[in-house]
Amino acid sequence: MGRAVTLFTGQWADLSIKDLAPLAKKMGYDGLELACWGDHFDVDQAAGSAKYCKDLWDLLDSHGLTCFAISNHLVGQAICDLIDERHKAILSPAMWGNGEPEGVRQRAAKNMALAAKAARNFFNAKPGRKGKDDFPAVVNGFTGSSIWHANYAFPPTSQAFLEKGYADFAKRFGPILEAFDKANVNFALEVHPTEIAFDIASAQCAVEAVKGHKRFGFNYDPSHLGYQGVDYVKFIRTFGDRIFHSHVKDAWWGHGNGDIGVFGGHVDFGDARRYWDFRSVGRGDINFEDIIVALNDVGYRGPLSVEWEDGRMDRVHGGTEAAAFVKKLDFAPSKVAFDSAFDKKNQ
Repeated sequence: MGRAVTLFTGQWADLSIKDLAPLAKKMGYDGLELACWGDHFDVDQAAGSAKYCKDLWDLLDSHGLTCFAISNHLVGQAICDLIDERHKAILSPAMWGNGEPEGVRQRAAKNMALAAKAARNFFNAKPGRKGKDDFPAVVNGFTGSSIWHANYAFPPTSQAFLEKGYADFAKRFGPILEAFDKANVNFALEVHPTEIAFDIASAQCAVEAVKGHKRFGFNYDPSHLGYQGVDYVKFIRTFGDRIFHSHVKDAWWGHGNGDIGVFGGHVDFGDARRYWDFRSVGRGDINFEDIIVALNDVGYRGPLSVEWEDGRMDRVHGGTEAAAFVKKLDFAPSKVAFDSAFDKKNQ
C-alpha cells in the first residue's frame, strides 16, 4: 500500500467540518489535515476538553476518515512578522487585540505553544491508537519573518541585518519548540516565501538558528520551491530526517505573456499575464514522480496531503481529480532487491 492521502482543509474553511468531512470522503480522501481556523480545529478547546477531541474523532470516524496533522499557519504567520492591517484579516479578534504589534506577536506565540498541547490531546484520543502514535504528531504552520521585506532590498541588506532576523526567529520559537518537545509533537514549517525559510539555503539557516532542535522540521511543499528555481527534489534529500509532513500541491511557471516576473507584478492569482501560478495537482510543472522516489529514499512514510489551489477550476472537480491522481502516483518502497532472485539461495 501507498501512503494515506489526506486533504488540507485550509482552503475549505467556508464549509463546516460536518459538511466537509462527507464531501472529502466522496472526493476520495482517506483523511483530513485539519486547519486551525473555521470550525475545523479549535486549539483552545482541544487543549482543554477531552470531549471535544473525542467528538471530533467520532465525526471523522463516522465518515471513514483519519488525521495525522493539524495546521496553524495563520497564527504562525504573526509570530515573527512585522505586523500590519493585513494580519487583522486572518487573526481572531482576541488574537489581534488592539493591534499593537508586539502584543499580537506574543499572543500568537502563546497560541502556537498551546497548539502542541492541543495536538497531543487530540492524537492521544485517536481511535485504535493503543498508546502509540501511528505517525508522529505534527503541527504544520508558518513562522512569519522580520526580514522578508529585505529580500532583494535596496538600500542593500547586510548579512548582519539578516542575522538579526534569524536571531529574532530563534528567540521567539525557542520556547515554542520546548513546548512542542514537552508535548512530544513536531513543528513543521511550510517553507514558503514570506517565511523565515523560503528555499534550501534559508531553511539551513533556520535550522542553525534553533541549534538543530529536534522538534523543528518541515512540511514539504514543492509548489513554493519550483517557480523560484529551487531544486525541490534536492530539498527532500537535504532535509530528509526533518520532513515531518508532506503537501502535494502543484504550480506552473513560464506560462505568462512576459509582462510579469517571479515577484508577481502586484496582480491577483489567475491573471493570465503571471509568470507562475498554482495549479490543480497533476496539471502543473512539478514532477511528482521524482518526489515520490525521493520521499521513499529518505524513509518518509507519512501522509500525502493535497493542498488544493487553482483559481481556474471548480474545487470539487479539482479535489476529486487530485485524490485519484495522488493514489495512482504513490507506491510503497520495495522490501527486497529487485535482482535478489538471481542468487540461487533465494530461488
